[in-house]
Order: sequence, then C-alpha cells, then structure tokens
Amino acid sequence: MLEHFCECYSDLSGPIPCPVLGSITPLFIPNSRIRPIRLIGLCASLITFLYPPVPRIQFDPSTAKSQFVESLRWLPYENINLYMGIDGLSLFFVILTTFLIPICISVGWSSMRSYGKEYITASLILEFLMIAVFCMLDPLLFYVLSESGSGVRDKERSRQHITIPLILLQTGTTDLQISLTTEFSERRQIFLWIASFASFAVKVPMVPVHIWLPEAHVEAPTAGSVILAGILLKLGTYGFLRFSIPMFPEATLCSTPFIYTPSAIAIIYTSSTTSRQIDLKKIIAYSPVAHMNLVTIGMFSPNIQGIGGSIPPMSSHGPVPPALFLCVGVLYDRHKTRLVRYYGGSVSTMPNLSTIFFSSTLANMSSPGTSSFIGEFPILVGAFQRNSLVATLAALGMILGAAYSLWLYNRAVSGNLKPDFLHKFSDPNGREVSIFIPFIVGVVRMGVHPKVFSDRMHTSVSNLVQHGKFH
Repeated sequence: MLEHFCECYSDLSGPIPCPVLGSITPLFIPNSRIRPIRLIGLCASLITFLYPPVPRIQFDPSTAKSQFVESLRWLPYENINLYMGIDGLSLFFVILTTFLIPICISVGWSSMRSYGKEYITASLILEFLMIAVFCMLDPLLFYVLSESGSGVRDKERSRQHITIPLILLQTGTTDLQISLTTEFSERRQIFLWIASFASFAVKVPMVPVHIWLPEAHVEAPTAGSVILAGILLKLGTYGFLRFSIPMFPEATLCSTPFIYTPSAIAIIYTSSTTSRQIDLKKIIAYSPVAHMNLVTIGMFSPNIQGIGGSIPPMSSHGPVPPALFLCVGVLYDRHKTRLVRYYGGSVSTMPNLSTIFFSSTLANMSSPGTSSFIGEFPILVGAFQRNSLVATLAALGMILGAAYSLWLYNRAVSGNLKPDFLHKFSDPNGREVSIFIPFIVGVVRMGVHPKVFSDRMHTSVSNLVQHGKFH
C-alpha cells in the first residue's frame, strides 16, 4: 500500500499547489471567524510538511541528477520553460521550508485578531514561493520567484537583469542543465560571476552589505524573524551553490581570495560588534551574519570538505536562530521590553524557558552533538587546506561566537532578579513549549546522527566538485 501511495505521489505536484489552495480558501471567510481561518492555514501548512517525506522515501542518493522532475512550457518562443526538480543540494531546504511555516503560524496564533486572514494568506504564499525557489532549475524563474518572496533593492535587481539576458544570449535558453554544459569564456565567466555575486551577497548577507539584517530583525515580529533567519537567508548561499559555482567554475577559483577576505572580516567584525549591543533581538540578529559568512568560506574553498560542509550549517541554521528568536519573543510578550539590562534571574522564575534557552545557546555555539557542529568542523578542515590564515580567523570567530552566546544567556537568565523593572513572571504555556519541541528534536537528531543527511547530499556535492574540476 505504501508503494502504491508513493507511486501516486512521487512528484512535486503536491507540496507546491497545496499552500496556494490554503491561501485562497481564507479569502472567502469573514475576518470575524478567525478560528476557522487559523485552522485552515495550519492544516494546509501541515499537509505540505507531511508531503515531502514521500519524495524523501523514494529519493535516490546514488545519483546527482535531479529527481521528481516537473517541466512545463512557459515561453516557448524564447525557449524558456518551467523546469523543477530536487537533488541532494535542495532536498533539505524544501523540507526545512515546510517545517518552519506551521511553526510561524502557531507563533502568531494568539495575536491573530484584526489581520488573521492576511497573516495566513501571506505565510502560505511565501511557503509556495520558497518551495518553488528551491526546486527551480531555471535561473530566470529562480530570480523572479526569489525576488517575489524576499524583496530586494533596485540596484540588486539591475545586476540580475544583466546576468540572465547574457546567459540566454549565449545558450539560447535559461535551462540550468544546458547552461552547465555550455563553455563560457573566462572573461565572460568573471563578468557574469561578479554580476550574480553582487545580488547574492546582499542576501547572505556579506560585509559591508549586512546592515539591513539586524534592523530587519528588530523591526519584524517574532514570526517574521523566524522566517527571515530560518528560510530567507538561505537564498544567497543557495544561489551561489546552485548557479554561480557550477556555471562559472573558473571564475569561482579566481574569486576565492575575494570571497575569503570579506567573509573572514564579517565573522570577526559581527562577533565583536554583538558584545556592544543592548537589544536582545539585535544580539541574536548578528549571529546569522557570522554563521552564513562561514558558509561562504566553505563553499568557496573549494573542495569536497568545504562545499559538503557548507550545506549542513545552512540546514542547521533553520532551527537554531529561530529558536533563540522565539525565546526572546516569549520574554517580550511578558515584559514588553528587549533591553538586556532589565533581565536577569529568569532561571529561578522561568525554569522551562531557561532550559530551552540554554539548549538553543549550546546549538548556536556549535557544541558537539548539535546540528551546527557537523557542518562547521568540515568547513574549517576544507578552508585550512586552501588558506590556513582564513581558517584560523574563522575558528577565532567561532570562539567569539561562543563567548557572546554565553554572555547573552548569562545576562538574560542568570544573576539576580530585578523586581524594580520586571514584576510578573510566567513560564511558557503548553502551546509555546510545543513550538520549541520540534526545534530541539531537529537540532539533536541532526547532531547525533548526521549520516542520514550527509548520505543524501554526498553524490550531488561530489558531482559539483568534479564538474568544476575543484581539487
């Protein structure tokens, strides 16, 4: 029976339309009936999450070819088609997207009053766009869908507008599979690589175009920070991994020092800057900048240790910073302030939250046994093979990251109570604890038994290294 079920539902025709249908249904329900709107949104997101394990069961890790391929003629006169599929590079990003959206809906469950319909619709449309982005095997449609989901400055759009027409002009199509077999001249590769880098670097974000991220996290609600840190920040590094590195291998090798320098600076700079912040959210917001720049060091090493090690931290980055943002959200919901100096002594008044906060802090420090460790250690190994100085600076940044993570936990949880500022305390309720449980289980599962993840991506990573003639 399971085999028959898998044969019927072994493609991408389920997880992509499901959020769209779920986002349309609430539009026909009055805003006053908020309960059915919330239930429809949660059910649609859960169905979408439960669907990807079916392709995961049938996923063949022995091949680097895209699987569960869907093709649709879109602009035939320009030889542009909608071409989607999943391989070892994209599988876990699709699962991560479907994992986080139900949690984001649950986070805003009690606050959905006036704009519940809009909240559900926007969340499900974003889920549809992100699933399509990670499945897309066409640079043009990847660009269109990613900009629809994340938003971007006009200058960044113009640089992508330069890259795609030039690819179309030389290859006659925007199909990624054809582009990978096209021989670009070294000069054109460098030009196209720089144009795509200017776009993807903002999304990572890399120094000096990182300023928008802490401000965006501070201004966003808790669910917005979860989506931003867990999903949207993957678009830049995934774009490098999916398009820039395999399409322009010679330019990638030439640009390695150019990537190493701002990445190493970003790791040290943001880790040092974090210790000067006074806002809980801004302290956590600087952490993704350091982590994602460590990822860029790995994927541009380039060797199988660096590139292969860069994917697990991207997947691990899905549950870890969002869990920390949820901890801050719990504190803010109760005390209406995020200033560090008002907090202290929560371990005696909110023991459950303190335990969850500590577990998330250990994961953010890349402690052994957590999901962050299994990727960051191979990245350092791969970087050391290319440049020992950069690897040393990256390791120093990890030490600084552990220092500010412990500093934050100590200031917010340990120490003495400050009754002059905070009067009422209450531990997370059942709904809030249930939201944290998937994060903790995912972090421990990936950290204790990483072989399940590495086996499914190893062939795709090896093919990428072999295609680019990286050593």
